[in-house]
Amino acid sequence: MANTNEICAVGRRKCAVARVRMTPGTGIIMVNGQKMEDYFKSDALCGFVGQVFKVTEAEGKFDVKANLDGGGMAGQAGALRHGIARALAECDGDLYHAKLKENGMLTRDARVKERKKPGQPGARRRFQFSKR
Repeated sequence: MANTNEICAVGRRKCAVARVRMTPGTGIIMVNGQKMEDYFKSDALCGFVGQVFKVTEAEGKFDVKANLDGGGMAGQAGALRHGIARALAECDGDLYHAKLKENGMLTRDARVKERKKPGQPGARRRFQFSKR
């Protein structure tokens, strides 16, 4: 049974997907059953995710539970940030939406790895040309 105060959102970045559930609380962020600091070893990635709460001045007001899947650590952090931003905008659009929008946190970063093309070693790399 779902909590009535629970807000669900999905965030994406590269190949990573974050399914976020947010409830009013004390600021605890759980990622795949672990605290965010334990899951993302880097302080930079934790700070990147925390930017959403700093911009909206909502630090310590919400508890977040997220399931992350796919991609690497940086992609997952971006997906989590996107999911939290969408959940905040859904929670109280009048209060948070404008701040999140002007800081570009509601926009899905659509840059993904370019596919490898046939007959060459990478996406853009070519085999060395030999005239003779």
